[in-house]
Order: sequence, then C-alpha cells, then structure tokens
Amino acid sequence: MAAIPEASVQAWAAAGPPVIHASGVNLVFETADGPVHALKDVDLTVGRGDFVSFIGPSGCGKTTFLRCVAALETPTAGRLNVNGMTPEAARQARAYGYVFQAAGLYPWRTIARNVALPLEIMGYPAAERAERVRRVLDLVELGGFANKFPWQLSGGMQQRASIARALAFDADILLMDEPFGALDEIVRDRLNEELHKLWQRTGKTILFVTHAIPEAVYLSTRIVVMSPRPGRITDVIDSPLPRERPLEIRDSPEFIAIAHRVREGLRAGYVE
Repeated sequence: MAAIPEASVQAWAAAGPPVIHASGVNLVFETADGPVHALKDVDLTVGRGDFVSFIGPSGCGKTTFLRCVAALETPTAGRLNVNGMTPEAARQARAYGYVFQAAGLYPWRTIARNVALPLEIMGYPAAERAERVRRVLDLVELGGFANKFPWQLSGGMQQRASIARALAFDADILLMDEPFGALDEIVRDRLNEELHKLWQRTGKTILFVTHAIPEAVYLSTRIVVMSPRPGRITDVIDSPLPRERPLEIRDSPEFIAIAHRVREGLRAGYVE
C-alpha cells in the first residue's frame, strides 16, 4: 500500500475540557496473601471524541482502570474525573455505556428486549424505548434481528447486540472491555471495521481494552501501553493514521511503525 499523504493525516487533538482525567491514580487490593498493587501512578487525559485503546499483558490493570472509570472499583489514591465529575456522579448521570467481554444477553429475551433492558430500568416510556431500540439496532446492522433470541445469532452478532444495548441511552462515553477477544480472526476483522465506522458516525469517546496489537493500532486515535503489575502507563502513542481506515491500511509503513512502537513499549515494560 502506498504511503499515506501528509495532507491526509488528521490531528487528533480534542477541543474543550477532557472527558476522562486521571492524576496519580493508584489501586491496591488487600488479599489474604497480602496487598496487590493493581494500578500505580496512572496519569491520563482523554479528550472528547478520542478512541483510546489500552494494551498490555494480562493482569496489568487495563480492565481495572476501566472499572475505576465506571465506579465499579475505587482508587486508593489519586484523582479521577469523568465528564468533570467523580466516577460515582458520572454513573448516576448515565455518562457511559459498558460493553463486557461476554455479550451477557438474557436467553429468554429477544434481541430487542435485551437492548431495551437498561431503558426499562431507567423508566423510559414504551414508545421512546421502541424508537431507541430500532435506531441502535440499525446502527449496528441488526435491524432485521430484533425479534430473534440470542441463541439464534452468531457470537459476533451477539456482541453487536451488546454494543447496541450500551448505546441505547445515548451516553457520551463507551467503555469496552475486550469485547472481541473470544471471536475468530475473520469475525474480529469485520467487527473492527464496523466499530470504527460506528465511532465515526456517533463521535462517542471510546475506551477500549485489548490484547491485540493490530486491533489497537487499527481502531485508535491514541494507544495506551501498560506494564505488568503494578500497572503503569509506559507509553501513550498518538496515531498519525487518517480517519478513513480500510483494513488494508494494516500493510502501510505508518501502521507497521506504530505496531512496532507498541511492541517495543510492551517489551520495555518487562525490563523497567
């Protein structure tokens, strides 16, 4: 593939106040075998509309940081703000949707009713629920499967339904914890393309956990490289790739250079 022209490279600096701001975040779990330092001195700023991937070895704190943003864990030191609020206040304000590693769909509910579940809990009127469900299912290309049950869909389609559920109440932030990790490479490539297009269409701020270097490089405006426990940020890589990204961009020199830097950052984390 030819080199990307300089004029086509987009600057990813986001205007306005940060959506996520972490300063000196630490998290220590107390266990029967002694304290476990899951996060250490994490400093990070995420701008509005960023797509930020977190990559590192298992147990390095990637998911833990996402859980802190979602107020599912509480840092033991440091400061963490989400949309200018504490994570707890952001959760109450419904500032984010969360997509887990497993789709987590209820087998006795249709796809439409699974997607509608958070809207039911939040008390949205039936007519508005139906319209929101229709819109997000169309967005993830599942418009013709509203009345199917999860067991009638492939794994990739179930994950798309999970993403639709997280988008249903139109939160500004989407937290995604390795949602494609269990899928085969062909399906994963397709969903990477679909997720990137969805991000372009919606302008959401996305925090995405992955173990796959190509996935992180393909999707992201910024890549956060983390070290083995205690989880620290060893590098933050701003992507020079253009907004339009066909899968073939993975053969470009720019893509390969970023992947090399990520790989070097992961290696460096083991020797620091």
